[in-house]
Amino acid sequence: MLALSCYGDKAKPALVMLHGFLGNQADWQSIVVHLTEHFYCVCVDLPGHGQSPTISLLTPGFEQIAEQIQIAIDALAIEKYHLLGYSLGGRIALHLARDHADKLLSLCVESCHPGLDSAEEKLLRGKSDLDWSHKLASLPIDEFLSLWYQQGVFAELSIEARQQLINKRSHNNQAGLLSIYLASSLAEQTNLWDLPNLIKITCHYIVGRHDSKFLALATRWQQVAPINVHAVELAGHNVHLAAPIDYSRKLIQLLTEDKL
Repeated sequence: MLALSCYGDKAKPALVMLHGFLGNQADWQSIVVHLTEHFYCVCVDLPGHGQSPTISLLTPGFEQIAEQIQIAIDALAIEKYHLLGYSLGGRIALHLARDHADKLLSLCVESCHPGLDSAEEKLLRGKSDLDWSHKLASLPIDEFLSLWYQQGVFAELSIEARQQLINKRSHNNQAGLLSIYLASSLAEQTNLWDLPNLIKITCHYIVGRHDSKFLALATRWQQVAPINVHAVELAGHNVHLAAPIDYSRKLIQLLTEDKL
């Protein structure tokens, strides 16, 4: 079963939190401290990350991963929950919401992609992810991380912040990461742009004001589906890391206003 940690009073509404690629459940600690007054926080380690086991995944593996998360939640006897996911965790959250919408009180994703539109885009992304998987398999972890955090989506990071992330992520098990990387590639993801139209829960999208790529993506998504976009100032791709207090306040406001 997937590893997880719980914080707060179980009598309060549950908030299940899914980290991004290379992360683990501890990534949420800077906001959990602000959230437990309102929520019972459940922080999950994705397969191959943190203390969770490596799972033999099909490609695509989104349904398997979502099912493993739901099994872990069911083991806590949680009937309904708010769902929050960042980046890869957000993309997995979309599939979890699709397959278990009846379990959700609300859906909130941070800096995540709802899916590629065309076969050409999927082909290009698939080639790119295959190249990254080769790097992950062949390079020392610190060298891989150094290349990873040079990607444009992390351009707002200072040299110091980038090095801190490299140091923080260097504990990762490369075999575990490889087991989930291609199985959860954006190239393999279901196109879920229409999901907010299909599920009867409130959907939110949190994005950093400095993350121009995902801000544009979120704005476009909002034009075709009922998803509420919230831009956080002084933040890039990883909003909860850059602005934990503002992020926490926004999340509390959104989820308590829903009154679900």
